[in-house]
Amino acid sequence: MNGAFDRKIVLADGQEYFGRAFGAREEKILEIVFNTSMVGYQEILSDPSYTDQAVVMTYPLIGNYGMAAEDYECDIPSVGAMIVREYNAEPSHWRSEACLGDVMERYGVAGVSGVDTRKLNRSIRDYGSRLALITDADTPTEICLNKLSAFTPPKDAVSRVSCKTAWQSGAGGGFHVVAVDCGMKKNIVRSLEARDCRVTVVPWNATAETIRALRPDGIFLSNGPGDPTDVPETVRTVKALLGDYPLFGICLGHQILSLAYGAKIYKLKFGHRGGNHPVKRLSTGKIEITSQNHSYAVERNSLDDTPLSLTHLNLLDGTVEGAACERDGAFSVQYHPESAPGPQDSAYLFDLFLHLMEKN
Repeated sequence: MNGAFDRKIVLADGQEYFGRAFGAREEKILEIVFNTSMVGYQEILSDPSYTDQAVVMTYPLIGNYGMAAEDYECDIPSVGAMIVREYNAEPSHWRSEACLGDVMERYGVAGVSGVDTRKLNRSIRDYGSRLALITDADTPTEICLNKLSAFTPPKDAVSRVSCKTAWQSGAGGGFHVVAVDCGMKKNIVRSLEARDCRVTVVPWNATAETIRALRPDGIFLSNGPGDPTDVPETVRTVKALLGDYPLFGICLGHQILSLAYGAKIYKLKFGHRGGNHPVKRLSTGKIEITSQNHSYAVERNSLDDTPLSLTHLNLLDGTVEGAACERDGAFSVQYHPESAPGPQDSAYLFDLFLHLMEKN
């Protein structure tokens, strides 16, 4: 081991990667994943969908343009760690108000720099996402592996990042949208407000009766972390609302809507995370470049036994990227049309949601 390294990442299969600490110096066990975005590390840091995960950035230089107050996607970042090749602690940008490492230290997000991220990302790609321990470089390997084997991943990520009480945003005179917060990014609310919507955000476990009492014009199902089968309460709520209101779901919301209709979910080998995933919209044949962040997907064959039809397809691996039930005015996509970070090819989906509310 190089003496300049003071931290290491130990994978459950015994692989070790050494680096230098930045951000918080807490020992953590997390699911290790990678993100292929070239920009947007602040939005990635503050995306609640990364709760309990260590994100390895494939782009080598991170931190160079600092942090800006208006670019956060949540108030309190819940990502477990960021692992980078080169960390820049002296950002240069006119909007920068803080450096990445200071923000990570403030919120307890561990950081490791100087890592051979190319080798590490290849390992994740070849062998899949798995548990990793981030600890001091001199911690004995045997102790690390014992901690990993004894660890049970938590299943309450959504409840930890969801709002605790309902709140409202926007004073528009347009449609009233009730958004179910499973770990929702701020730019989703901004995207609805930009279309003159008034948004009431409710917790992940809000009942169908609570949502009905708010008299919404439409219901939005947000992104969020973890396995959708860990939130059966949300699935039951959505199932009780099918056909009564237009529904629009993204990411975890897409999986929850699919489960409510009777489709099945499975875990991907290493997930989809980045701002460069090509998706085909089947109704037009148009290819959208999309922003993605998820570990689970809908089983394509399971849609055959539901009222859902396939609407979007991932061109990298053929996975389901969108589904819709025309009868009920419900649709969902696996990617992030609000971007932040990422391309804006799919912003039309918010307009489609407005069209369904107008029609309803």
